[in-house]
Amino acid sequence: MAKPGTAERPRMLPVRLDTAPAVLTAQARGETVDQVLDRNLGELLQELRVAITGVQILFAFLLGLAFTARFATLHTFELVLYTVALLSTALATIVLIAPVSFHRLVFRRRQKAALVAVADRLLMVGLGLLVLAISSAVLLILDVVLGHWQGLVGGGLVALAGVLTWYVLPVWARRAGGEAPPENGAEACAEG
Repeated sequence: MAKPGTAERPRMLPVRLDTAPAVLTAQARGETVDQVLDRNLGELLQELRVAITGVQILFAFLLGLAFTARFATLHTFELVLYTVALLSTALATIVLIAPVSFHRLVFRRRQKAALVAVADRLLMVGLGLLVLAISSAVLLILDVVLGHWQGLVGGGLVALAGVLTWYVLPVWARRAGGEAPPENGAEACAEG
């Protein structure tokens, strides 16, 4: 309990993080852990800028689409696709912007490791939502313009390309590279 006349400081839930990857990277690169975290945060911010730009363009397109004359002629399947595309884009927007709010709330509280770890995970979730948004939007557009099967093929190819290039290829490269810490100037992962 706080003494009368004084404000009680709100309790923060402790965030337990495995800082071993940051420590190993710092040792391998001749940096301090703080330098590794600063660099990782800068890299994450650059990656977020790319993803946010794409999601903003798609979101603007989808929002405007509902107010076109042809929108009223969409069938149930197309309306479901539109809803999936719109909601996944909205969720991707929220998830990809979330590190900004997180940063503001932990600013100057010596929680950069938590920020980097949480932002890394949010970026991965946001990218997954963005693959869903892009592929469902392509499926919707091709379904309306070319037909149902062409839409399914096009949307499926876009989804496959997204999953392969954004997830499968990096995971394959990560496993092929082993679990050794980065050396000789190799970039560190943003795991905290």
